[in-house]
Amino acid sequence: MTTLLTDELWSTVEPQLPKHRPSPKGGHPRCNDRRCLEGILYVLRGGIAWRLLPKEFGVSPSTCWRRFDEWTNAGVWDKVHRKLLTNLGQRGAIDIDRVIIDSASVRAVKGGRTADRTQPTAGSQVASGT
Repeated sequence: MTTLLTDELWSTVEPQLPKHRPSPKGGHPRCNDRRCLEGILYVLRGGIAWRLLPKEFGVSPSTCWRRFDEWTNAGVWDKVHRKLLTNLGQRGAIDIDRVIIDSASVRAVKGGRTADRTQPTAGSQVASGT
């Protein structure tokens, strides 16, 4: 199996993850964060359903999905993205001459302007009652 999560990438991601203490109630120990991230990367990169995550990752698909949801709500992905861009920028590895902004992903502040109803351009096919 190909390694999607290098040690270098893990060393950038790990400090951004929320810290958890063992539950005072006991129960099953929390699954390894690194294995969960490897499972998340596999699912997202392959575009597969969570339920198709191979057992070789050592974590269940539902655990990976819950961890993905937890980290999304904690803002982990934005923090990691900023950290990676900072690291690349410090190395001079970002070429800003080749930047694309996808306007479809830019949020419309306050919902944007509501478009007017499009007026018909052809005559009605219904017989006139007059």
